[in-house]
Amino acid sequence: MGFAIMSMTEAAANRVKAIVENAGPEAKGIRVGIKKGGCAGMEYTIDLVTDPNGKDDLIEREGAKVWVEPSAVLYLLGTEMGFESTTLRSGFTFTNPNQTSACGCGESVELKPADLAALAAQGNAVIPAH
Repeated sequence: MGFAIMSMTEAAANRVKAIVENAGPEAKGIRVGIKKGGCAGMEYTIDLVTDPNGKDDLIEREGAKVWVEPSAVLYLLGTEMGFESTTLRSGFTFTNPNQTSACGCGESVELKPADLAALAAQGNAVIPAH
């Protein structure tokens, strides 16, 4: 059995489904990645998916589909994607074991690649989905 790259909370799955429903019939899900930027060095990216990329890994929960771009996989291994709505903001959250720090405003993070040797020692085999 493969190790899931990411997991989604029920709230995140519900939000993904709502985004897809509101985006029209072409929408299939969302794509999560990372890019360099922000004061801490990296930012999470979220894009609407209308034409899935066969190289992306697919995470599903309750009909919600989230694709993970290949360049982000090592940084997102073990991450739980959530969704929260507060008085000041609403958006996706990422509880990421590979995060080493974050900026004060919470918009960017510092990430290290996952330690594959440590995961293997714990018995979590990493098997690509493609």
